[in-house]
Amino acid sequence: MSSRPNFRLVRWLTIGSDVVLVNLAFFCAYVVRYQLEWIRPVTFYEPYVDYLPQQGLLTLLIIGAFAQTRVWTRRRGEFIIDEIGRAAYASAAAIAVMVMATFFLQPVPFSRLLLVWAYLFLVLFIAMARLLRRLVLSVLYQRGVGVEHVLVVGSGEVGRSVIRTLLARPELGYRAVGYLTDGFSQNHLGSGRIPHLGEHTDLVRVLRERPEVGTVFISLPARMHEQSARLTRQAHQHGRQTLIVPDLFELSLSRVAFANMAGLPVFSVRDLRLSRVSMLLKRVLDLLIILLLLPLGLLLTALAAILIRLDSPGPIFFVQTRIGKDGRPFQMVKFRSMVQDAEARKAGLLELNDATGPIFKIKKDPRLTRAGRLIRRLSLDELPQFYNVLRGEMSLVGPRPPLPEEVAQYQPWHMQRLGVKGGITGLWQVSGRSDLTFDEQCLLDIYYIENWSVLFDVRIMIQTIPFMLFGRGAY
Repeated sequence: MSSRPNFRLVRWLTIGSDVVLVNLAFFCAYVVRYQLEWIRPVTFYEPYVDYLPQQGLLTLLIIGAFAQTRVWTRRRGEFIIDEIGRAAYASAAAIAVMVMATFFLQPVPFSRLLLVWAYLFLVLFIAMARLLRRLVLSVLYQRGVGVEHVLVVGSGEVGRSVIRTLLARPELGYRAVGYLTDGFSQNHLGSGRIPHLGEHTDLVRVLRERPEVGTVFISLPARMHEQSARLTRQAHQHGRQTLIVPDLFELSLSRVAFANMAGLPVFSVRDLRLSRVSMLLKRVLDLLIILLLLPLGLLLTALAAILIRLDSPGPIFFVQTRIGKDGRPFQMVKFRSMVQDAEARKAGLLELNDATGPIFKIKKDPRLTRAGRLIRRLSLDELPQFYNVLRGEMSLVGPRPPLPEEVAQYQPWHMQRLGVKGGITGLWQVSGRSDLTFDEQCLLDIYYIENWSVLFDVRIMIQTIPFMLFGRGAY
């Protein structure tokens, strides 16, 4: 049988903590109303013990409202603001019922302002608890604790969309053990950590060989409707949950906008590019961050330049042709971290390549200088690229700009990562850096483009800091 994380335990812990938080919120509201006397003073002091029946009633109402609105139902991938919003709405409904009940019962004592404070404290405590729970689960998932192993059936654009979502959102608690091809798509999804386990017809065999698989994602093309139904039945017969990802002309659902036109359901397809407004916001964010980091950047640049000059002969900077947005080449600037004739030695080191796909990377590259190893480990060799950002050729966050010879080896779906400006850091850099396979890097780059927002960029920048300090995955 498949091993699944104990979501029931998490749910009961959440229910228990919410009950505690309801009572804590009521107590804090009493302190604020009768001890601190915020907003307006009290005319008659009421002891806390006299409010215990109302506190118990409110607790029961909150439990009922949360159960009725399915606040405690697990929704993978739900945004934190939506989860808190559902709890706030249910709490408001319970408070409203409480106010109506007190209007008819006329209990003594009674304070509407106390209920307002109780609501505000409850929403605050619930939000903090949900954030803490997500943080704890995220740490556990990253360590492999409680993750649910999944199998992806389908290797077309829909299958790749599933894979890149699983890679980009580890907080969902899913880990792909492999994928099955659909027999039509020519491109394979993975190479390395997400292995190809066979064709879709091999589902039963794979489920028998992989008892740890708990969920099967069915992401076959629309023309394979009958096969999807058959695979769903097979997965259920073997005790696995199935999640079917619809194929809308082999488009990622994040690119599809649904609308209602006079009762007629229609959808439009967004281009895999940022809008002009988004590009403007991204550009403004880049310039603001560079302005903020300018003093520290100049100091680190001076230190790195001195180290390079004292360590080995040759220029301080290394200029290389890279491919930017829409396939346009530009000259990317870096600090030189290798010996002068590094490019000439490359041909003799091809057999030592540790990377997959068209990328050339060596973990212990013999061409690195002593200063080069240090500045690469701390990612200081990337500092001169602030110049490329100021020129508008790059962004602070985005897919890593590839070499022309790498682009020449791209498969058609790889080209989607060139839809935005290249970046100094990016989603895959904070998801494993050089430890990821090339296909995984591309999947994460495409996910980033499809789901871009200002907050997404800020989050990636913040996550980049510990990677720079500890040099994890950098070589």
